[in-house]
Amino acid sequence: MDLINQNSSLIILIVVAAYIIITAYLSYKWSGHSNSDFMQGSKGIPYFVVGVMIFSNYNGIMAVIGTPQKAFSSGIAAIWSLFAAAIAFFLYGCFFVKKLYNTGSFTISGAINKTYGRSTQLIVSMIMIYAMLMLNLNTYISGASVLHEILNTNLPVSMILIAIVSTIYFSIGGMKSISKTTMVHTFMKYLGVIIILIVALIMTHGLHPVTNKLPKFYFTSTGNIGAATIIGWILTSIGAVFSTQTIAQAISSTKSAKDAQKAAFWAALLVIPFGIALGLIGITAKYLFPSINGLYALPIFLSHMSTFWASISSIGLLAGVFVGVSSCGLAIVALIVNDFYVPHWKPEPKQQLKVTRIISIIVGLLPLIFMFYTPNILALSFFAKALRVSIGIIAVIAFYLPTFDSTVSANIALISTTLLTTVWYILGDPLGIDDTYVAILTPLIIMLMGRLISKSFYKKV
Repeated sequence: MDLINQNSSLIILIVVAAYIIITAYLSYKWSGHSNSDFMQGSKGIPYFVVGVMIFSNYNGIMAVIGTPQKAFSSGIAAIWSLFAAAIAFFLYGCFFVKKLYNTGSFTISGAINKTYGRSTQLIVSMIMIYAMLMLNLNTYISGASVLHEILNTNLPVSMILIAIVSTIYFSIGGMKSISKTTMVHTFMKYLGVIIILIVALIMTHGLHPVTNKLPKFYFTSTGNIGAATIIGWILTSIGAVFSTQTIAQAISSTKSAKDAQKAAFWAALLVIPFGIALGLIGITAKYLFPSINGLYALPIFLSHMSTFWASISSIGLLAGVFVGVSSCGLAIVALIVNDFYVPHWKPEPKQQLKVTRIISIIVGLLPLIFMFYTPNILALSFFAKALRVSIGIIAVIAFYLPTFDSTVSANIALISTTLLTTVWYILGDPLGIDDTYVAILTPLIIMLMGRLISKSFYKKV
């Protein structure tokens, strides 16, 4: 579906190219010169900036495109997919972030190492790398589809462009530059969504005509989605936020545990208006264009605005892609370098930074192997979240249930959950049970069984 005519596409291409060149230059200008700069921004990033980072990293292009798509078919209740993230960030700030910050680690695997040891750290690291690679692949494909619709480039070429630009962003400057360029990208993403919402409301002459025409379920709290699915979204978001490496790494870059907590609360606040705007865009698209594919519920408005505003909105969509890919790539690099490279080779600081940048380039270009593979984007997204949920559960147990300290139980729980969740996903969720619930229940059952067996053994002794 070509949304924009050829002349407008050329102008948008020029504007987008200029934006990419400027932000790439800023990434270089703001780049760090030490390993601490690259991984943590030297622990000096203001809490509001970190709050914007974790909000933007978690609510990437899948949220921007997927929420209006869901609202288009199921009603305004689709905003629960983002409200779930707001709830997760709030709980993260209340109960988890200070404990994580005070471990002194900038990786979730390093934090878990404090309770379960080196073997569990390596297992967690490998699972997280696996999950983040799936997430990055998902973001590359989603971003390529957006670029394809805006600029009429084919998907492989779009993926290559996304890979090159995003790799430049995070391989040059790491966390120090990403924290600043993310502020620029997030501003453009937010602005793009606001512009599209304003255009949508002008076209519908407000919400009153929309509420009169669409079925009543479009404006109920659960819509055509159902309470069970919404609860699943909330549980998945809590588990994913508590365990995601991009969030842990961003949180560790603040000046103090108190600032880390403030960052989490700011992220929660930023999600709410963003989610409402995306939900409204979806239902207005249903009112105006009832026969289109819901995937285009948001992009369809680009063809109904001037080239200038379409250019700004297009930059906003692509900015969401660059934020997601850059932060995800940096998270993978952090795990590889901190958990595998440094402990084994023990490099000098300059050599470590050099190798870190080389690994960054490899990680950034790795998803291009799958440029001709087109999975179910939504299913892959939730699968990647499900993998992270199991790590979040183990982390919560480590911090709040210190008597559940069996390394063997933790290792078995993590490996079994990853294998079972993967098989469940590949088989298409047998018995109608979503792989998310498999990822939630399996580690809890195994850790409980391990604790009971351990207590029984010590009683006999």
